[in-house]
Amino acid sequence: MELLLLEKTELWIRPILIKDVNLSLVAERVAEVLNLKKNEVMVVDVREDQITLDIIKKSIVAENIIGKKKALLTALKEIEGLTLIPETDIHTEGVLGLIDIEESNMAKEVIEKMELMGQEIFGNIRRKAIVFPSGFEIKKGIIKDTNSPYIKNRLSMEGYEVTIGEALEDDKDQIFNSLLKALEDGYGLIITTGGVGAEDKDQTIEAILKLDPSASTPYIIRYEEGKGRHKKDGVRIGVSYIHPSFIIALPGPHEEVKIGIEILIDGLKRGFDKEKLAITLSQKYIQTLRVLH
Repeated sequence: MELLLLEKTELWIRPILIKDVNLSLVAERVAEVLNLKKNEVMVVDVREDQITLDIIKKSIVAENIIGKKKALLTALKEIEGLTLIPETDIHTEGVLGLIDIEESNMAKEVIEKMELMGQEIFGNIRRKAIVFPSGFEIKKGIIKDTNSPYIKNRLSMEGYEVTIGEALEDDKDQIFNSLLKALEDGYGLIITTGGVGAEDKDQTIEAILKLDPSASTPYIIRYEEGKGRHKKDGVRIGVSYIHPSFIIALPGPHEEVKIGIEILIDGLKRGFDKEKLAITLSQKYIQTLRVLH
C-alpha cells in the first residue's frame, strides 16, 4: 500500500555519539532498511547528539516501513563513528510513525485508518485547481486575461475549488518555480494558458519538461525552425502527472482555451492518463486548426 508522506518526511536519530562518521553511509543504510533508492534518503542536519535524515519522496510503501525501528538501529550500530546508547531512539512524525509499530494487528488497523484518510485527502487535492495565465502582455495589463476567469467558472461548475494564480513571466525558471510551488501547495490540477508557441519567449513547455522530463508534449503545429519569428520547430501542448497532480499547458488564444478545457474535463472524468489526455487534446487542436486554416 502506497502512503502519502504529506511533508512529514524527516526522521531523527537521537541521542547518539558521533565522531568522524560517514554521513553518506548513514543515509545509505537507512535507505537499504526502508527499501528505498540511495538518492531517496539524505542527511539534512547534524548536531552533537543527533542526525536528521529526510526522505526525498512524496509517498512510501507501508510494508517497507512497518516495524523497522529495530532493523534501523541495528544497521546504524554497525557504522563506524556512530555510537548508539541505551536511550537512542528514532523519532518520526505522520506516516513514518509506522516504523515504531511492531504488532501486526495494530499496524493493520492504523493502515486502514490512514487509507481512508488518504483517500479523503487525495479526493480533496484532486478537486483543488489553480490557473496561471502567462506572458508580459498579461502581467503588465496590456491585454485583459479572459482565459483564467473562464476556466475558473467552467471548473467551478464541475465542483472544483479554483484559484487564479499570478501571471507567469516569459522565463523558464520563474514558470518552473511557480509550478513547483503549486505542487507543494497541494493543487491537484494546475493549468497554464499561453507560452507554448514557437517564439523564443515561449517557455512554458520547457519549464514543464524541467519539472517532469517524462511529460507528454505533442505538437499541434509544425514550423520550419529559425524561419521568420519561429525560433522553435512548432507549437506544443503539455500534460504532466506528478502524483497526485496533473499539470496542463494549453495554448493562449481564448477559443483554443475553450476547446481545451472541455477536452480536459471530459478526460479527467474518464480517468485518462497523461498520454491519453495529451493525445486527445493535440488531436482536437490539430483538427480545429486545419479547419480554421
